[in-house]
Amino acid sequence: MALSDPESILASPLTIIDRGDERQGIEAIVGVINQYQVGQIVVGLPRSMNGSIGKQAEKVEAFVQTLCRHTEVPVEFRDERLTTVSAKRLMQDASTKKSKRRARDDAVAAALILQGYLDETQNS
Repeated sequence: MALSDPESILASPLTIIDRGDERQGIEAIVGVINQYQVGQIVVGLPRSMNGSIGKQAEKVEAFVQTLCRHTEVPVEFRDERLTTVSAKRLMQDASTKKSKRRARDDAVAAALILQGYLDETQNS
């Protein structure tokens, strides 16, 4: 997860929410929404390299449908292709364990997705 600053200019990594247990994942996300008074949710959609919707993207869409039943905050999808690759490149020099590195890469990827959204909406 990532959050932007109040002016919606800069995205920063916040945390990783393990959504292995859907109910706990939803509760954790709703908790962050309430704690930080989130006004817009931007969700990375893992499209295939050809742009199609694969099984993982379908799982994300189903999860978001469930999330939308627990919050009225509007949700927008963003194409997340290659954001984890970009995040790994940005964080290459960090020397952490593989599991922590993967979690950190996911948080940075979330920040990159949100930053792309913020940049796009600032220029419109």
